This record gives sequence, structure tokens and C-alpha cells, in this order.
Amino acid sequence: PTIAGRKSPGMTLIAVPIMVQDAHAALSEAALAKDLGSDLVEYRLDEFISEAESIEAAISLVADSPIPCIATCRPTWEGGHYEGDESLRQELFERLIAADHPPRHIDIELAAFDRTPALESVLRDALANAGDLAPSFIVSMHDFETRPADLTRRILRLRELDIARVHKIAYRARSLRDNLELFELLATRDKPTIAVGMGEFGLMSRVLAPKFGGYLTFASLRESSTTAPGQPTIRDLLDLYRFRSINAKTQVFGVVGWPVTHSLSPHVHNAAFEHANIDAVYLPLPIAAGEDPDQSYASLKATLLDLLANPSLHLQGLSVTLPHKENLVTLAREQSPVAPASSRSHESVLAGTPSAEGDSSAATKSQRPWHLDALSARANAANTLTVHPDHISITNTDAPAALSCLHEAGVELASSNITVLGAGGVGRTLAIALADAGAQVSLANRTIERAHAVANAAASLDPPCPGSVHPIAMDEIPNNDAAYINATSLGLSSGPNADKNPLEESQIPELPPGTVLFDTVYSKGQTPLLEAGNKRGLRCIKGLDMFVRQAAAQFQGWTKHPAPAGLMGRVATERLASEPDA
Repeated sequence: PTIAGRKSPGMTLIAVPIMVQDAHAALSEAALAKDLGSDLVEYRLDEFISEAESIEAAISLVADSPIPCIATCRPTWEGGHYEGDESLRQELFERLIAADHPPRHIDIELAAFDRTPALESVLRDALANAGDLAPSFIVSMHDFETRPADLTRRILRLRELDIARVHKIAYRARSLRDNLELFELLATRDKPTIAVGMGEFGLMSRVLAPKFGGYLTFASLRESSTTAPGQPTIRDLLDLYRFRSINAKTQVFGVVGWPVTHSLSPHVHNAAFEHANIDAVYLPLPIAAGEDPDQSYASLKATLLDLLANPSLHLQGLSVTLPHKENLVTLAREQSPVAPASSRSHESVLAGTPSAEGDSSAATKSQRPWHLDALSARANAANTLTVHPDHISITNTDAPAALSCLHEAGVELASSNITVLGAGGVGRTLAIALADAGAQVSLANRTIERAHAVANAAASLDPPCPGSVHPIAMDEIPNNDAAYINATSLGLSSGPNADKNPLEESQIPELPPGTVLFDTVYSKGQTPLLEAGNKRGLRCIKGLDMFVRQAAAQFQGWTKHPAPAGLMGRVATERLASEPDA
């Protein structure tokens, strides 16, 4: 869908939902929400309202609230917890309307008006007898499973209800593409509207609500107190994503991969944007891996082309991580049958052409030419997409970052023997980049056939690599190379093999002084490989150093501003140190 523009919206509010079980505790939570910067709290009365006496307590709670509030009593049939009588709930609404200190809003489900046809007239009569401070109604619709098949019908019904002063549409986003429809609903709204995608794929709709004129967005006090899947914490919304600075022209960047929930990239890049005073926000953008490579590629293609086809989104750049680095190169190549450049130092220009008939993506071709840099083409992996006014560039900042780390450690690439452990995406990229720099690379992999495939690919490149790639088994690793690079997932703190060393403990003491150990993964503490290397007195390169260098190169490529690499490194280190122990 195409996103329309919008005119001078008011400030998008932040509401913190509080599930009320004890009134005193709820008021304490509301005070904390106010201190943290929330504009509203939503008192979820689902489990609090059970009898007539509890209505009086709810009225007192609203009257004592330290911050304006929404009163909600969500029934189980709409995803809430209220199991009582509808007559009791209706009494709650009427008495809140008539209260001396009513809530700012009362949230009632669209389905409630269909279930109880007389409800609208009852509430209208109550409003007619209320004073000037009478609350307004948020009329809401929710689907916690998927996008409703009858979404259009529900929205038309919503717009028929005159009593609704705010419309709320919330459903579980099936992919990032569902956010575009939510943005379209905001752009075409006829009343103040809340449009929320729930779940991991819907974070974009919550953070970018100000960009498209959303009336409010929801944020939790803490990760453990969310009332809907995918709610960010208010600290993340305000501090990490700089929610208050987002406007219609804010540029959007993000990290694409699966999973990306715990990526350091949003912390690093958002801090850099703030430091450079750039109007931009960087988001985690999950694109699910399919059951097979073709499904993963189809998902990436459909999502990226639709995001890029929406000018009001202002998507300007992406970091791309597993499992989509090879998919990104495939997508760039698919835009044109033109072969990649033969030179290692120049870009290959891939002009956009129509894709195959039957593509389900709304945008089946890019409106700009795609440029694929030679390193990405030769390694068949890229990690950076940059949107320029006249083209889209696909580049690889991983390999230059790794090679610069090795150079600073004193490794003469053009005359060195180097062992790379792992022939996956990172291992393949580094092996070919090192061979292009003149190194003699031994590529070890648990499955030797994969190492052979990379070696054959390197040998067939035109022009040929000055160096070479030799496949070896894991038990054939030499003990006299200048550097050993771990490109496996062993040692990754968030992975299942955090305590595993890719080199045998018996091999490390045999390595001569001056040998460099380079771990491309990073952990809260030292990885097992680097811990062993430090004990032996070897030169060690942390994966975090490579990560920060590649991120700094991305930032500079996107913004044309010098990257605040020192700041980015500090933020990455502090964020990693703050993660809970596995």
C-alpha cells in the first residue's frame, strides 16, 4: 500500500497500561509512569471489577490518579481478563461518566456495541447528563492472533459509531508489511486513531506512531509488565528510540535479520544519530527465516521492496544480518541479469527490471538502479543497503572491518598464512576477502564439503584472487599460521554453544608468540577462544571491535558524517555488559 502524507499532527501521546489488582499499588505504578515521562496511564480493571463495591474503588482510583488516565475493563472475549456480567461492566462505564473526577477516556470494544445494541444509547444518555469533564470514548478492536480477514468491514463499522471519539485498531502483525497498512489507516483517518501492530513484527508501528500521526502509543513500565505482545518499555521508547523527536520527516534505518530482538545495532546507531544531531531512528526489523532458503529469500524480497516503495516511510538504510546476507545479494542480482563487475575495486550497476510474473510483492521492481559492490558480489554476501537519491547501493562492511582489525594487530595480509574456522556466511566472506588481499587461507569446517565449495568459488573468480583458499578438515588445522579467525557461532554468549572453543585447548599452547586470535563473535565476558589466548599471551581481537568498525562504516556511508566510533564502542560495550547472564 502507498502511504499518504499528513498535515501538522499533534503530539503523539504515550500511555502506560497498568493491570490493576490493588489500588494502592496501581497508584504507585502510575506515579512511576509519570516520572518516566508518560502522558497517560491505562488502568486495566479486568481483574479488579468483580462486584458493585469494586466500582466505587475504581472511581476512587481514577480520582486519585497522579496522571490523566484511560479506564479499560477488557472482557475475555476480546483478549482481556474480565469474566463478569456485562451489566456490571455497563454500570462501571455509567458511573465513571458521572464521576466528579472521571477518566480522560473510557475504552470500549467495537464488539460490545454489536453484542449489546442498546449500549450506545445508554452511554449517550449518560454523557448528556455529565458535566464538561465527561470522558470521551476510545472504541477499539483487537485480534491477538492475526490480521482480521474482515478488517475493512470492522473499520467501516467503527466509523459509523458517532460515540467514538478515538478509534483503536490493534492486531498481531504477520510480518513487517502489516505495519504499512496500519500507517495507511493513520494517513486516512477521520478521527484521532491508534493503530498498533502487536507482536515482534509490530514494533515499527508503535515507535513510528508520531511519524504518521497516531493519537497515542502504548509502552510498559518494565518488560515483565506488558499487557500486549510487542510493547516496548517506556525507557526504550524514550531513550533508545528518542520517541519525542520522531516526526513526519524522520529518516528510518534498521537491522534486518532473524532473530534481531537482542541486536546491539539499535543501541549503537541511535546513539550515533543523537550525537550527530541527525533526524533519524534505527529499529530492529525482523524478517523471518523460512523453512527453506527459497522461502527466506521470498520473505526478504517481498518485505524490502514494499518498504522501499513507500516514500513517506523515508527508509534510508539497512544493516542486514543472518540469514539474509546472501539473500540481499540475490535480490540485487535479480533486479537485472547484468553480470557483476569483474574488477575488485569498482561497483557493478544493476538496473531495475520487472521481476517474474506472479510476484506477490506490491513492488516487483525497484524504482532506482541497484549498485552491488564487487566485494559483495565476489563473496556472495552483503550486510548494508543504502538508499541514495538516484540509486540503491548494496555493500559489505564486515570484511573491511575484519581486515582493518588484522592490519592493526600487525598481520601482513599479502604475505600471511591465515586459518579461518567456519565456512558459513562470515567465514566465506572473510576467506575470499583475505584471498583478495593476497593471504593464503586455510578454511576449516566441520562439513568439509562446504569448505570445498567456498574454495572452488574463490578459485573461479574473475579476476583471480592474488591469494588462495584451501579447504581443510577441523583436525588438520596448522599450528604456525599468523592468525586464526573464528567465524563459527561457538562462543556466542546468546547461542547454545557459549562455552565452546573452536580450537582444541591442546592446540593453543603450540602457537608461537605473536600469533593473532580473532573471534568474530562477542559475549558479555571473554569468549572461550580469547580467554585461552590471553592466558597464553597471544594477540587477541574481540568480535566487538569488528562489530563497531563495520557499524561505523555503515553510519558514515548512510549519513556522510564522520562516525563517532568511540561513542559507538562504549555504547556497545555497556549494553553487552548490562545483558543478563545466560
